[in-house]
Amino acid sequence: MNRIPLVLAAVPLLVVARLLPDEGLGLAFRLAAASACLLIPGALLARALRLPAVAEAAALSLGVLFLGLVATFALGTSILLALIVMGAVALAALPFALRARAGPLDWPPWAVAGAGVAFGVLLWRFGGALGGDALFHLARVRKLEAFDELSLDAVAEFADGGPHPGYAFPLWHGLLALVAKLAGVDPTDVVLDEAAILVPLAFVLVFEAGRALFNSVWGGVAVLAGQAAITGLAPGDGGAYDSLALPGTAARQLLVPMVLASLFLLIREGRPIFALPVAAASLAIALAHPTYALFLLFPLVGFAVVRLVWSRQDLFSLTGGLAAVGLPTAAVFLWLQPIVEDTAGHTPAQEEIRRALERYSRELDVDSLDRYSLTPEVFGRSGAVAIAALVAIPLAGLAIRSRWAAFVVGGSLPVLILTLSDFLFPTFADLVSVSQARRIAGFLPFAFAFAGGCAVVAGLLRGAALPAALAAGLWLQLTWPGDFGPHLDHGGPAIATWIALVGGVAALPAGFFVERRWGSIERRGLFAGLAAILFVLPVAVHGLRDWREPPGQRVPLTPGLVQALRKLPEGGVVFSDLETSYRIAALAPVYVAAGPPAHVADTEDNRPYARRRDVVRFLRTGDLSIPRSYGAGWLVVDRERSLLRPALPVVYADDRYLLYRL
Repeated sequence: MNRIPLVLAAVPLLVVARLLPDEGLGLAFRLAAASACLLIPGALLARALRLPAVAEAAALSLGVLFLGLVATFALGTSILLALIVMGAVALAALPFALRARAGPLDWPPWAVAGAGVAFGVLLWRFGGALGGDALFHLARVRKLEAFDELSLDAVAEFADGGPHPGYAFPLWHGLLALVAKLAGVDPTDVVLDEAAILVPLAFVLVFEAGRALFNSVWGGVAVLAGQAAITGLAPGDGGAYDSLALPGTAARQLLVPMVLASLFLLIREGRPIFALPVAAASLAIALAHPTYALFLLFPLVGFAVVRLVWSRQDLFSLTGGLAAVGLPTAAVFLWLQPIVEDTAGHTPAQEEIRRALERYSRELDVDSLDRYSLTPEVFGRSGAVAIAALVAIPLAGLAIRSRWAAFVVGGSLPVLILTLSDFLFPTFADLVSVSQARRIAGFLPFAFAFAGGCAVVAGLLRGAALPAALAAGLWLQLTWPGDFGPHLDHGGPAIATWIALVGGVAALPAGFFVERRWGSIERRGLFAGLAAILFVLPVAVHGLRDWREPPGQRVPLTPGLVQALRKLPEGGVVFSDLETSYRIAALAPVYVAAGPPAHVADTEDNRPYARRRDVVRFLRTGDLSIPRSYGAGWLVVDRERSLLRPALPVVYADDRYLLYRL
């Protein structure tokens, strides 16, 4: 019986789930079964190659999906071709997977997944609302799901526009579109509710990364506790997990742990085959959110350098791992180069820099347009666990023979030095934009530093580490609960960041002295894991106590207008004001003529500010030649935003909107 891969049960479960209603519990089962089905190709490949963890299965599935989407865009067909490719790979891998006998049941990931299910139930219970970037991504998912003739340009918001440099190849959007296809639900339901389905996977991936680095189940538990606290508990209301279905959050919370879990196993076991899932997951990050793939290289290169300095071990596996991450990233950046060079944020003009520095002034220490750095308060803004992690970084010097210590110190110092230097940071910001450059602070390995600190404290205090951890967590939560507003208010204590930087630098030579005198001072077992849980307990109580439903509408257009728009020919062009256009593109498989510049790539083809001027001019004059110049066949007027009532046939009308045929 153990020869039959458990993941194959997803197929009959999907058949049963499709018989259930597409709402409530039925919708949850549909999404879960469809998501599991998309993991089948990677799971069978991983088993055939004797790659043991969930991370490898998920990474290889994304690699197969990439091949399917390449075929789809090359042949100009519907996304069903990508599904056929995934099915063909699964069938080809099945005989080899059946020959590979499964090992004994690995219960810790199942327990972790159970905790993720509990958190996911809370996310599902409080639902979601469409707004912000979610509308941008939903527009792409909808076109991928609906159009019969797909290309890279076809998924953009404008019929006459160009690709977005951050999402030029819609790998993650394609995954969501296939979930909608398999589940038989509207893409809106996927974008709103898939996050709750993905939380168990996020928990398992973080746990596997921690267990692989610390070579300990309790080390994995400690990393998961730190990551869940920073990401979902300290911010309240589900934190970033609520947007786990969106590419940016998925890249950070799913794909990065996926890379790390496989990379750490590659380094520990020395099996070159692990480079395959590392490369597949790295490619997925580079396509889902390109700058994040670049950001990930900073801590990984630092890890390799410190590991070689401290122990002179793992040279070949580190080199292979870095190549597996760096080569796909370099290939994607090379492919994106023409698009990026056409973007205003790339090597920006003085006015563009001034605008960015004003927008993010609270997060930056600015001396001039070419001398600025990230303020140290940014690093501790996530609250108690982030602050504890910063303070714990120097403690890695007490365990220099451990890989986790090299990753904590080597992964932290490049990020801290780059962001706190008013000489290096502006150069980096010119390369990736100020908006993106400030996000590299999130790639400091907070959760691993927190878990390493718990291991060292457990080694020093033994059982006394447990009450000490609870007391420290309670004190920090009451003193620094976090700063999670849209703009930095007070942030965390700057002293914690400087301790991390100065202490991390000092740990490099000091670690040799400690190692010669006392050896490694750490305990990665039960006490370390329980210390992490007890520290996080006050954060969890705070985060779960006042969970509220998100503000805003689940569907931000009237149901009647949405139905009318979906009856229009697919790929038609609809003209309206900026905000209404943004919503129309998300809720119907049509193109629009303009959108809010904040949500449109500022490229020569997209011309977001010129489009905005044309919309303003039309709303002022009612000149129908303006929408016709964009090839628009329909016009939507928001009664609350405009008094225009053109002499055109009315296709649909309600108390809020009017839909005209041009």
